Amino acid sequence: MASSLKAPKKRESFSSRKVFIFAAIGSAVGLGNIWRFPYVAFDNGGGAFMIPYLVALLTAGLPFLFFDYAIGHRGRASSPLSFRRLNRKTEFIGWWHMGINAIIAIYYAAILAWSLRYMLFSFNHAWGDDPATFFMKDFLHAGETSLSFNFVPGVLIPVILVWVLLLVIMSLGVQKGIGAANVIFIPLLVVMFVVLVGYSLTLPGASDGLNALFTPQWSSLADPKVWVAAYGQIFFSLSIGFGIMITYSSYLKTKTDLTGSGAVVGFSNSGFELLAGIGVFSALGFMAQAAGTSVSEVATSGIGLAFIAFPTIISQAPAGALIGLLFFGSLLFAGFTSIISIVEVIVAGIQDKFDMARVPATLFVGVPLAVLSIVFMSTESGLYVLDILDNFVNQFGILAAGLVSIITVAYLVRGLPFLRDHLNRFGSVRTGGLWMVLLALVTPLVLGYSLISTFIGLLQEPYEGYPAQMLNIFGWGMVIMLLVIAVVVSFLPWSKTSRAALKPPAPPISRGKLLTDHVDPSRHRMKAHSESEVA
Repeated sequence: MASSLKAPKKRESFSSRKVFIFAAIGSAVGLGNIWRFPYVAFDNGGGAFMIPYLVALLTAGLPFLFFDYAIGHRGRASSPLSFRRLNRKTEFIGWWHMGINAIIAIYYAAILAWSLRYMLFSFNHAWGDDPATFFMKDFLHAGETSLSFNFVPGVLIPVILVWVLLLVIMSLGVQKGIGAANVIFIPLLVVMFVVLVGYSLTLPGASDGLNALFTPQWSSLADPKVWVAAYGQIFFSLSIGFGIMITYSSYLKTKTDLTGSGAVVGFSNSGFELLAGIGVFSALGFMAQAAGTSVSEVATSGIGLAFIAFPTIISQAPAGALIGLLFFGSLLFAGFTSIISIVEVIVAGIQDKFDMARVPATLFVGVPLAVLSIVFMSTESGLYVLDILDNFVNQFGILAAGLVSIITVAYLVRGLPFLRDHLNRFGSVRTGGLWMVLLALVTPLVLGYSLISTFIGLLQEPYEGYPAQMLNIFGWGMVIMLLVIAVVVSFLPWSKTSRAALKPPAPPISRGKLLTDHVDPSRHRMKAHSESEVA
């Protein structure tokens, strides 16, 4: 009986909306902003890409961000429990989110470890005259594209350091740990990156890089792949669709402007991406001029940009050590604020499901993830495993989970009207029929097209030519495993304390109405009583 269950513990929360915004920006601004967006823009129309990018932000990015906020803030819980409170049959989506974040955390820590080492390498140019060979052979000891469990000491130690610092911050809690870390790291990140961009603009050839990035190729607007790339970039960079913003919004106070906060986060993230594009291509322009080649010949993204192209720039530029400190420091801070949010999704879910305190839940989650990260990422095959995990968990994890959650909530649960009302209680940016149309029609079409085209492409040609064994284990096998585990765990019983809180908390009093919890989203019903009636 419900009366025999313990009352749920008081939930942790951010001390203010400002702290939440810092944390949300910290999650959104990550490695993809710095090393992915500039090349995606350059490769998809240059200056013309800003049009589909802005359209994607307004028609999919912000609407989905509001969607995540509404689910998390309404549920006042982790992703699994928030979806459970929306409808019993949707709980598995939350566990799917947790699995996706677990995979990302495993390899994200390795990239942070590389950034830490390369920040130190910048002072003595340890990579010598051939940064590519140094990165692949001397640093990572990457051999054949096959599984190897030979540890690489130069990676092992910094990976351990990253996990130790991460678990210390997570153990301190939502406000003293997560909130405080973001309040410190985000301003430092912005200052470091602004200085980096300012210095990059003074380098010879910087204008060539900016011309290459921003010169519009208007014909690209007729290419559907350019629009898909814009929507994909928005999803990857905003931290939407895989539980992070659901979890963070659950720590907000009851009377919070969700949509206004979301707009600040969304435009801040895009502003940082634009800043990253200016800084990165200014430096690439210098690199091209020094090599006597075109910007298109040196432009790249991801790991190649960070650990091969930029070391070359650092070696050639005046005050190269400063560039190295600022660039790899920015990667480190941006990535660390992101991995905090990634692991918090998992910790929050474990706390809710099994009624665990913060420190035990952090260790229960963090220690196994750290071990897996060390075993797979600190070895000679770590780079290849990372590449496969990253590609498959982004395409068939984040995008797939986002598509399923939208279809489920919009068409099976029919909960969009209720979520709209929740957003509008205190939101400064009003949501209405257009918001629901964008979520229920535009977003599924874009995500579905992207998933189908990617799936067909991978069937025709194995990803990067990797061996079938590795693709089947860390690619397709991982994707299927996450979904199966999510469904299975959703059927496990909740702790007694958690069962007492399976129904969502009572909504706040707003505009003279007391909005009670008598809600049936599947029938679009919500009982509302005036304060006088309740009295």
